[in-house]
Amino acid sequence: MISRIDLRGAALPEGAALRDLLPRAEFDVEAALEKVRPICEDVRHHGAAAVIDYGEKFDGVRVSGLRVPADAIARALDELDPAVRAALEESIRRARLVHRAQRRTTHTTQVVPGGTVTEKWIPVERVGLYVPGGRSVYPSSVVMNVVPAQEAGVEGVAVASPPQKDFGGLPHPTILAACALLGVDEVYAAGGAQAIAMFAYGTEGTDGTDGTDGVPGCAPVNLVTGPGNIYVAAAKRLLKGRIGIDAEAGPTEIAVLADDTADPVHVAADLISQAEHDPMAASVLVTASAALAEAVEAELKTQVAASKHVDDRIVPALEGRQSAIVLVEGLDEGLKVVDAYGAEHLEIQTADAAAVADRVRNAGAIFVGPWSPVSLGDYCAGSNHVLPTGGCACHSSGLSVQSFLRGVHIVDYSRDALAEVAHHVVTLAEAEDLPAHGAAIKARFGWKVPESK
Repeated sequence: MISRIDLRGAALPEGAALRDLLPRAEFDVEAALEKVRPICEDVRHHGAAAVIDYGEKFDGVRVSGLRVPADAIARALDELDPAVRAALEESIRRARLVHRAQRRTTHTTQVVPGGTVTEKWIPVERVGLYVPGGRSVYPSSVVMNVVPAQEAGVEGVAVASPPQKDFGGLPHPTILAACALLGVDEVYAAGGAQAIAMFAYGTEGTDGTDGTDGVPGCAPVNLVTGPGNIYVAAAKRLLKGRIGIDAEAGPTEIAVLADDTADPVHVAADLISQAEHDPMAASVLVTASAALAEAVEAELKTQVAASKHVDDRIVPALEGRQSAIVLVEGLDEGLKVVDAYGAEHLEIQTADAAAVADRVRNAGAIFVGPWSPVSLGDYCAGSNHVLPTGGCACHSSGLSVQSFLRGVHIVDYSRDALAEVAHHVVTLAEAEDLPAHGAAIKARFGWKVPESK
């Protein structure tokens, strides 16, 4: 059901050579670019009409307008299962606790008397938050995108999620209910690359509507965040620059670093929990224990047989090239492998798991010990589940309040403070053959550089 990669018995290679030995899903965003380019251009030139046409083509339902009516959002909350509402409210509460603590404060550094540099953190003005549809329903993604944006102080928050044929062209009602709980009333029934293009270019006409029965249009945004399929990732890449993006999310991943103290029942359950997302989901176990590997393989067979989504998701994911049990010589080699892999989610199920977790360099999020499974982080740990995939954890972070903030330096020097350093500025300008830079300093002192004190 799941393949093995045996890296025991020889020194592990370094860098790319080690990464090439590890399982990874094929995810060619570059190839998808040419498919999404005409979609984005169509939305650019034809606005809401194009988004609606593509919704009919790809989602199988034609909507009369993209903006979800306020009464539909309110009704979704009124009809929400009370247990689901309570769970979402707790998820929101915990996420706010964690993300509120991330907000940076303005800091001023006095470089010299009379010369200061202040770093001020300013939220982006308007964001578009994408919540995927398709195989599953993700109200948790509403929480993970909206909460950090709100805690950062973003004033304009818009959510897009694909129209659902079963719900009259509206996004799934649980998505709408989550928006209502968070106070988000600007929601669009739009999915895929066309939704990203809608956020980038907007759909507003000169009268503020989108041309469909007076429905308000979507104003362009500054930043788009949220996971999606390969076409969403490709549209983000294509439109990056016109909009800021959080990341190009690829297939979801879990890696478990475990030793012989780990419970194979837990490990197998966690591998399956990730595999049920998608046939391209990656489930990877890294261990030096052959006995654990065998026990986990046995548990996978038992637990998969009792699971839902077996044939269309779990089995293809576990049998795919992106999933494997990787055998290593010892813990040090295991750490080297998981750092090379750079998992979206990394579980540490070893003796002294906290100390081992402290040695990890590359992971989107780290889950320590047997009682911190990835499922907890998906919903109610308080952490964010929008995380880097495809090995990008070696250079990128998950979504946070910082994703919605810009650090701006404010430089404030007096005449005396500038005079003290003027000769250095002029010298460096001339060394770079940029004499006008130096002249901008000289002009302030009657074209004579002050002598250094």
